[in-house]
Amino acid sequence: MAVSIVMPALEMAQETGKIISWLKKEGDSIAKGEALAEIETDKVVLEIEATADGVLAGVKAAAGDVVPVGQTIAWIVAPGEQPPVEAASAAPAARTMTEQPRPASAPVSRQEAPEARVSPKARRMAKELGVDLTKVQGTGPGGTISGEDVEAAAKLPPAPAALSSIARLMAERTTQSWTTAPHFFLVREIDASGLLTAREKHGKAITHTDLLVALVARALVKHPKMNASWTGSAIRLNPNVNVSIAIAVKDGVVGAVIPNADTASLADISAKRQDLAERARAGRLHPPDVTGGTFTISNLGMFGVDAFSAIITPPQAAVLAVGRIADRVVPVNGQPAIRPILTMTLSSDHRVVDGAQAAAFLKDVAEALISAQLL
Repeated sequence: MAVSIVMPALEMAQETGKIISWLKKEGDSIAKGEALAEIETDKVVLEIEATADGVLAGVKAAAGDVVPVGQTIAWIVAPGEQPPVEAASAAPAARTMTEQPRPASAPVSRQEAPEARVSPKARRMAKELGVDLTKVQGTGPGGTISGEDVEAAAKLPPAPAALSSIARLMAERTTQSWTTAPHFFLVREIDASGLLTAREKHGKAITHTDLLVALVARALVKHPKMNASWTGSAIRLNPNVNVSIAIAVKDGVVGAVIPNADTASLADISAKRQDLAERARAGRLHPPDVTGGTFTISNLGMFGVDAFSAIITPPQAAVLAVGRIADRVVPVNGQPAIRPILTMTLSSDHRVVDGAQAAAFLKDVAEALISAQLL
């Protein structure tokens, strides 16, 4: 029986996805779980996996096509089986912006008009000033490009670079979150000696982020409001603790999810985090990798940042921003002493939690870090 491959939707607001490339071609034998294609959504670049064994057939969208979510882009069929008839009659994939027909009034580029004339002076000035003549509008007789045209073009500000879909969505999401969610912030400085000791105990394969995920996930079990979501009109208590880790990728940040982090072992958390980071930077994430997060940790300590305040990722209720561990002189038993200090900033949505609830959660996280109560 034929199985359809559809453009996945990662969230309610997503309308389309773009085919980046097909990793298999029509007629190839494929196995369940095998990567079929790379797609780009408004959230991330990821891979579509086969949901059954069979043969790839009836491919309806090519690389570069923008396809509505839920639309079939290909089929998995049994050997010798034909894809359903409706696959050929379905609506074609949406065109990308570069595939739209040119309006009749659109100007013809210089690359398409080799007959355009350039004066010797203009050609020399363009080389000296680094001006692209194909982007210069000539004002001389017959559209000839003059030295004055080149000089004027050189003074123009550079055209703004187009945002990638990830960068565009990041700008939209942070603006939406900042302007709609009533953020409040709690800051806590802690002695990170216990955290450093725990990392030495487990070896360099375990990072500070791994330890933080383990501790925070277990604290979230005790504070379900911090693991909740805002639905737009009510609070939803999430049954699972799925910790998102902010990972820097080209043109933005991706929240990769470690599911059920409260019950996962430290070794499992570390392995999952490393796998997610590698695939995120390579553009090889899958839909489940970036959906379902209930709480986010953003660690910029490795970049030498002392402290920062992060913006909440809707519909989550909170995000924990972690700075670097730095030696500071602090009072210990009434005497100055040097201790490794870590600064954490908790951003919370006041529609979901109040100050006392957030403070109690941050207190438990801090105490667990100080005493290194790690599983």
